[in-house]
Amino acid sequence: MAVFNDFMKLDIRVGTIIKAEIFKKAKRPAYKLEIDFGDEIGTKKSSAQITEVYTPEKLIGRQILAVVNFPPRQIADFMSEVLVLGTYSKQGVVLIRPDIEVENGDKLG
Repeated sequence: MAVFNDFMKLDIRVGTIIKAEIFKKAKRPAYKLEIDFGDEIGTKKSSAQITEVYTPEKLIGRQILAVVNFPPRQIADFMSEVLVLGTYSKQGVVLIRPDIEVENGDKLG
């Protein structure tokens, strides 16, 4: 069972998707994302299996939440640096995002 201190180890931040493209070499349908997390963290990359609900064009400019302190993970020829957060819903993975625009890099707390 997880305890509160386990949750506190996660660094979950707000970022804005600035680039999204189809990840052709992924085993399962996915997008390559570039996400701006503000001055402190900068721009990071992520592979996200969110193709059932979103198109690349609809992702640009969207704020999301992501775990930024997991180790990078190699996926095919791409290094995924952050884990974008979403819910497993019946229509597919739905991204978690702030309900109003906030600063990139704001921390979930």
